Amino acid sequence: MKVIVIGCTHAGTFATQQILTEHPDWQVTVYERNNNLSFLSCGIALWVGGHVSDPKKMFYSSPEALTSLGATMKMEHDVLDVDTNAKTVRVKDLKTGEESTESYDKLVVTTGSAPVIPPIEGIDNPKVQLCKNWTHANQIKEESAKINSAIIIGAGYIGAELAEQLSLIGKKVTLIDALPRVLAKNFDKEITDRVEKEYTDHGVKLAMGEKVVKFSGDQEITVTTGKDSYTADIAILAAGFRPNTGLMKGKVDMIANGAIITNEYMQTSDPDIYAAGDSSVVKYNPTGKDDYIPLATNAVRQGILIGKNIAQPTEKYLGTQASSAVELYGMTIASSGLTVDGAAARGVEVAHVTLEQDYRPEFMLTTTPILMELTWDPKTREIKGGAFYSSYDCAQSANVISLAIQTKMTIDDLSMVDMFFQPNYDQPINYVNALAGAAVAEAAK
Repeated sequence: MKVIVIGCTHAGTFATQQILTEHPDWQVTVYERNNNLSFLSCGIALWVGGHVSDPKKMFYSSPEALTSLGATMKMEHDVLDVDTNAKTVRVKDLKTGEESTESYDKLVVTTGSAPVIPPIEGIDNPKVQLCKNWTHANQIKEESAKINSAIIIGAGYIGAELAEQLSLIGKKVTLIDALPRVLAKNFDKEITDRVEKEYTDHGVKLAMGEKVVKFSGDQEITVTTGKDSYTADIAILAAGFRPNTGLMKGKVDMIANGAIITNEYMQTSDPDIYAAGDSSVVKYNPTGKDDYIPLATNAVRQGILIGKNIAQPTEKYLGTQASSAVELYGMTIASSGLTVDGAAARGVEVAHVTLEQDYRPEFMLTTTPILMELTWDPKTREIKGGAFYSSYDCAQSANVISLAIQTKMTIDDLSMVDMFFQPNYDQPINYVNALAGAAVAEAAK
């Protein structure tokens, strides 16, 4: 069997590994535009802030590692076209400029995502940097040692972490987003209000609800919004990602934004083409519908499933709850599933409760509160989402909520799930139990 893999970051890396694990005698050729693979871009802000022991460790695989498994690695090669009728790809060697055509029996599309670059005046200013790959990471790390100030456009996870780390190493930081709140797509207002106070307490200028309309300047960069203008040494664009799937347009089914639609075995509308990671949709379990949620965790699982299913349908995709966490200014912020705002944006009705309590008994010499939120379906009482905010490391609680959503637990179930009690760690009623119990009480009103 001859397999071609297009793109090799997370989904492509794991797909290649799994295909060759399952079928070591297959011929697998990987085409990748860059000279590296498997870069963990979620570590860029941590590297900027001095929390990474060795940047080389931000790669968990290499062309050599995949070659040792039996893959033919074609690094710095760009796939220009796919002919799904002839089952061929046209490829350009980016080092020599030579083009060639190769055939396939099965095609794996793991082309990932590209940064959203809005058509804003001055967007091509050299003082405007992106934050996605290894090249961008090196540029930002190098610049961070030289600059005194920075403007971050985009207050999602990547922008939020960059703003935090740059402020902690003494830079003057402005954080801009067109949405009204920091991390607005990840958390509801009760939590983001606390997060925003951390930013302002650490000297970060917040410009929420402001859309960037222009970049200008030479020695410095001025970012003009619909309300104001801000000047700094550099600007970093972190406005989100879009599926990098132009190669497959009109050849496989996609949703409106270009994410490739797959079935539960990672198969596209063309039975010999598979897709995974940021180039494809995910099944979002809180709604039961296809969604676009570009996370490395989704890419890894989907890539593995391609390897398991490429010969024949074997193992179904379980879907995702989009569980995630971030640490900002020593505070843990974690979530899984739907927020109230996220539910409204998707046309889903949810009920909601907020609870804040100490994570362990007051008789301990120290304790600290956790601010928690839970959403659920008011008709079925099934849990749809949860979020946590505390100086205590409560991040794993998001995984508890994730499991509850995936198994369709109700608020009643979660309130009575057996969880241990030990005064070092929690109260007689664990805080996740207590949160679900508050939901039960709210539902009874």
